[in-house]
Amino acid sequence: MDKTVESTIVDATPEECYRVASDFARYPEWAGDIKSVEVLESDSQGRGIRVAFRVAAFGRSAAYTLVYDYPTDGGLEMKWHQESADLTSKLDGHYVFTPNGDGTTQVSYTLEVDLLVPMPGFVKRRAEAKIVHAALKDLKVRTESLSDRGHVEHR
Repeated sequence: MDKTVESTIVDATPEECYRVASDFARYPEWAGDIKSVEVLESDSQGRGIRVAFRVAAFGRSAAYTLVYDYPTDGGLEMKWHQESADLTSKLDGHYVFTPNGDGTTQVSYTLEVDLLVPMPGFVKRRAEAKIVHAALKDLKVRTESLSDRGHVEHR
């Protein structure tokens, strides 16, 4: 199966990026296609581990529930797999937040999507790439707007 992988540089620390990415309840405030989010289950650190989303997708509303896994070594990474959905049979991915040494962070996003309805591979890959690109752009803008640096800088 094909995966889509994309990275961006965010003018914020890995911790700031991670905080924004793991604050699921606030996604509707800044993530373009997210209509609503409900954290169904949290771990002992208050991080969402089962999260239900309602999104605008393919010209209609779609719902899915993701199960999140966090590294036990305290690393700044988030992995998820789909538990249930009405349009997709797979929606698995992960974020990795890597410091660049200059106060910026490389955010890498990997996504693997399979739809319940068969679709040509190139159409699926294009949709996957659009999702990843928009998610990284939205995450970058939101994180930089909240960064300790107190400004938004578009690179």
